Amino acid sequence: MAQWTSAVGAAQLARLLGSQQDRPAGPGTRRPPAYRALADGIRLLVLEGRVPVAARLPAERELALALSVSRTTVAAAYEALRGEGFLESRRGAGSWTAVPAGNPVPARGLEPLPPEALGSMIDLGCAALPAPEPWLTRAVQGALEELPPYAHTHGDYPAGLPALRAMIADRYTRRGIATMPEQIMVTTGAMGAIDAICHLFGGRGERIAVESPSYANILQLMREAGARLVPVAMAEGLTGWDLDRWRQVLREAAPRIAYVVADFHNPTGALADDDQRRRLVDAARSAGTVLVADETMSELWLDEDVEMPRPVCAFDPAGSTVITVGSASKAFWAGMRIGWVRAAPDVIRSLVAARAYADLGTPVLEQLAVNWLFGTGGWEEAVQLRRVQARQNRDELVSAVRRELPGWEFEVPCGGLTLWVRTGGLSGSRLAEAGERVGVRVPSGPRFGVDGAFEGYVRLPFTVGGAVAEEAAVRLAAAARIVETGGTTGGEAPRTFVA
Repeated sequence: MAQWTSAVGAAQLARLLGSQQDRPAGPGTRRPPAYRALADGIRLLVLEGRVPVAARLPAERELALALSVSRTTVAAAYEALRGEGFLESRRGAGSWTAVPAGNPVPARGLEPLPPEALGSMIDLGCAALPAPEPWLTRAVQGALEELPPYAHTHGDYPAGLPALRAMIADRYTRRGIATMPEQIMVTTGAMGAIDAICHLFGGRGERIAVESPSYANILQLMREAGARLVPVAMAEGLTGWDLDRWRQVLREAAPRIAYVVADFHNPTGALADDDQRRRLVDAARSAGTVLVADETMSELWLDEDVEMPRPVCAFDPAGSTVITVGSASKAFWAGMRIGWVRAAPDVIRSLVAARAYADLGTPVLEQLAVNWLFGTGGWEEAVQLRRVQARQNRDELVSAVRRELPGWEFEVPCGGLTLWVRTGGLSGSRLAEAGERVGVRVPSGPRFGVDGAFEGYVRLPFTVGGAVAEEAAVRLAAAARIVETGGTTGGEAPRTFVA
């Protein structure tokens, strides 16, 4: 019986391999044999999760034709992968990807680093900061005081606690967007909100337009929901959205949903202005596309002179086009898994009805904690602490990377939590692999793209500062040297680092 659970076509694998472009070899740098380069490329795709484990690979002859190489080269590459534990084969069943015994199965999103690895590994994978104390403790204590009346109920509130729904609606109203509690559903984080929206509007096979690049975990959520992703390229630097291109894609592809992060875009940090937001909403309305606006970064402006544009939903007064997603996870703490959806009442009713077959509701205690923060002014105090911390981390990380890696290019965003860095022609996938070997975990650009795009990028979050940022840059420079020379770490284990 075959051991594979999915298949990768020859053309698709060739396209993914073709995205792995390194800078030209310098003097004295040895190019690996063709079979070795092919084996390394496939291994990297497996380690990154861009080719799933247990995926059937093309037959040797098919892949040789797609790559314009000899069948002998492909056969030798497959044999090398079998010897390393990354490929298994059976006569009559073909060959399928695997991972060696003891290796973790790679994830295609940005999974958190296990706590036991934090002593020796600097984690630049997740764009999340520690909790802003003492506000987390105070919020939980406040929630416990409010809990007894709810403890006498069944505890399931599919739309969210009425008090929190009213509080979130009032916050939108104070921003100039008249909102009723009936327009709010509380969810388990922003991921829970977008998952619910995708299942309601984007059934299997439906097109979803996404920024390119976009947030890796959301892209993977959409893939696993069976969506067909339609990438729309972001402009260079922090200029953001090419509205002519968006209008063309929405008109021609007619996607059911479009997903955008207009507030300090993840990963680029771009901030859409009022005109871009207005034109994007108009284009979505003309195409009959539901525009999902992710506001999870909207309160994380870091520079004092930033003038925040109006919310995307402000340009949809009828409420028929824009669905807004918010969250406490980025502005407050990732461990506070509270998100929300703002939409027309009929959309909220449909989302709530569908929730009966998913998670029934969001934890009551966490909802009470967020409600306490909103109602006491603690939220504003905590977010201000978060801005100060993120601004300091950003400035220290920028300084360290510029010193250690002067050939890397990026623009410094005025908010959010991430730098989008062009790596001077180096492969982001190879940098990520080398980084693991020298003790720094960094996500490569292709995780944020569709079909292998952005191989020459990595994302660096403002989650570390001070001496840790300095050490992270030193380790990234060591990883870059490994990739540049095709060398090794010399067998040295990464140093244990205590922040």
